[in-house]
Amino acid sequence: MMLLLAACGSTSSLPSATVQDSLTTSVDNYQYLVGPGDNLNIFVWRNPELSGSFLVRPDGMISTSLVEDISVSGKTPTQVARDMEQVLGQFIRDPIVTVSVSGFVGPFSEQVRVIGAAANPQAVSYRQYMTLLDLMIQVGGLTDFASGNRAQLVRTVDGRQISYRVRLDDLIRDGDIRANVDVLPGDIVIIPEAWF
Repeated sequence: MMLLLAACGSTSSLPSATVQDSLTTSVDNYQYLVGPGDNLNIFVWRNPELSGSFLVRPDGMISTSLVEDISVSGKTPTQVARDMEQVLGQFIRDPIVTVSVSGFVGPFSEQVRVIGAAANPQAVSYRQYMTLLDLMIQVGGLTDFASGNRAQLVRTVDGRQISYRVRLDDLIRDGDIRANVDVLPGDIVIIPEAWF
């Protein structure tokens, strides 16, 4: 990992990440996708014996009463409800299903990852309108040895990975809110250590 961070050490040629109006459309239309580790609360109207709370397995499937191994990963809760209605329709007349999510994890494509010199590097579930400051609060900020102004945000755009320079020291240590930028599902923030 140190090799990866050292290779990313030169950020002078990277563009600065900004709050972009062009991202507003994709952020405004964001829909949560179910992923492994999510807890689904499934309610089948007038059928409490079919209702319950179900954990999405690592393979992206759940099993419920009358429904074995239905794929839910990568779908919205509404899509899962419609799929459940189709399957349950074989056993009961005109099922009405509602699905809600608790214990959000989401699929990997919906997570934002922080690696390197963060206090608690981890993958974080994306939330609508999430910013870099929200993300850094979630991971506990920077370590004492972080070189926050050399950090990078890596984003996949049209199948290509693009790296942007982010100024974490300015944002976190100096309180410069102008250094706060939007993050999107799938973003990766790489924080190198300072060279002493």
